Amino acid sequence: MNGKKISKRLTRPVPHVYIRGTILTEQRQYVTVSDLVRVHTCPVRFYYERKEPVFESDRYAVCKQLSYHLGTPLDAEVIWQEIIAVSPVLDPLLKDFLALCITACNKSEWNAAVQTDVKVVSDKLGIVGMIDRIAADGTFSIVRAAGAMPFGTYVADRLRIACIAFCLEEMTGSEVKGGCVEYIPDGVSRIHEVQPRDRRLVIATLHKIKSIRNGDMPQHPLNAPCNRCKYKERCESSVGKRLSELL
Repeated sequence: MNGKKISKRLTRPVPHVYIRGTILTEQRQYVTVSDLVRVHTCPVRFYYERKEPVFESDRYAVCKQLSYHLGTPLDAEVIWQEIIAVSPVLDPLLKDFLALCITACNKSEWNAAVQTDVKVVSDKLGIVGMIDRIAADGTFSIVRAAGAMPFGTYVADRLRIACIAFCLEEMTGSEVKGGCVEYIPDGVSRIHEVQPRDRRLVIATLHKIKSIRNGDMPQHPLNAPCNRCKYKERCESSVGKRLSELL
């Protein structure tokens, strides 16, 4: 990010449409980065679950809270008390998972964050997302509760980094080459440089979301995780049809 800090406003005034002397606020439905990733993983499952609330996993709750302390001594008891303050009904056994994450993270050096949970927006693409951590040098990170691959990053995480890059470039006016993905359970931080294929994937997925919003029933991708999907039978009987044909 060329060392630039995010200082611009994170939201912009909503434009207005003038019709016969009446001011109407233009309504635009933005796409969250998390929804964009869900559509990429399987647009059919997203279609069925699009009106259902999405909750963070218990493991993510642990990893997320730990991430606020990266770059400082990791005190398991302090972090655990914060976790249960945020999520009082969390399974107490996850304290063991926290201990494993701390052990893994203590094997690496981390940059402390100067900003956390920073909202980013691209008005051009209609994307809104969140940066988990921004370091003093302006580099940004996203926090994941998954284990790291032997090398590289998951496609979903490359998609997340590309979305944030689009947003930051529009907000700062500077090129964003990439960001870090922090796999907390393994104590691993991976730098991902955004590639043209990542940007193309973001745009292609946005087109899918637009199609779904227009009422089209999406087709499942060839590598969809069908075997563990509760919508498998329903999907096989309805794929390719429009919503109007299913009602």
